[in-house]
Amino acid sequence: MTWCTIVNPAAGGGSCGRRARMALADLREVGLRLEVHETEGPEHATALARECYARGLHHFLAVGGDGTAFEVLNGLFPRPDGDGDPLVLATLPLGTGNSFLRDFGIDDSESAMQALIRGTTRACDVARAEHADGTVHFINLMSLAFSARACALTNSKFKPLGAFGYILAVLTCIAGLEHPVIPIRLDGGRTDRRPCVLLSFSNSKYTGGTMMMAPRADPTDGEIDVIRVGQMGRLRLTATFPEIFKGTHVDSPDVEQARARRIDFVDPVRQDAMVDGEIMSLTLRSVEVLPGALEVVV
Repeated sequence: MTWCTIVNPAAGGGSCGRRARMALADLREVGLRLEVHETEGPEHATALARECYARGLHHFLAVGGDGTAFEVLNGLFPRPDGDGDPLVLATLPLGTGNSFLRDFGIDDSESAMQALIRGTTRACDVARAEHADGTVHFINLMSLAFSARACALTNSKFKPLGAFGYILAVLTCIAGLEHPVIPIRLDGGRTDRRPCVLLSFSNSKYTGGTMMMAPRADPTDGEIDVIRVGQMGRLRLTATFPEIFKGTHVDSPDVEQARARRIDFVDPVRQDAMVDGEIMSLTLRSVEVLPGALEVVV
């Protein structure tokens, strides 16, 4: 068994490339067969994963942050009809983000290494979002409105400041708080046209590393957790936001939780979406679950 190993050397501010060499040498020493590729820019991990998959490889190791795993995933999906062999994805978090694996108690590179050596996997759901230009797949979450604006602002202006930069972006977005109407329908139900601060479609609990956006989410249950923050004002949002690190923000009367297998976007318009930590401009049509579509090393 050979692992298609895709390394993003630029992850973690450039530290991933240096750290990966030692980590991969340790994995080889315990018997793992690695076919190593380094990315050269955005979306290269997707192209590399697609190429390896076309050659018949079904085991993939993403070395970097959440964005690296996201790109690798989108090189593997959508799968050709008739390919029923399991797809296995492992992540070695040497970048700035490690959200998805936290659901399984893996919160650092050392515990991820041990999971790889054990080789234990879990069948996990994949979410597929259809939009005007095609499809995008994710295993963590897709978030709209406030969180997408804060992420975009962080990436464009405050990224060199690390965690403090994200806080600055959040405060900036609170100052210019908006309540857009994003009409959606859950599992064919009634259309919800209420204004909101934020909509999140979560396959797993965490985002941005340690923020527990959807504390009840389970990436193995065949459903997406929908988190809706209603018409919360600036002061209440400022007071409530820190609670996301404990998951207690959902106790606010302005926050609603629901579950669905499919979400349809009514009267879709182009908008920024934060998808597994990446900002994309999408005209969304639907999000649906592909139950148990991916074996994840945990």
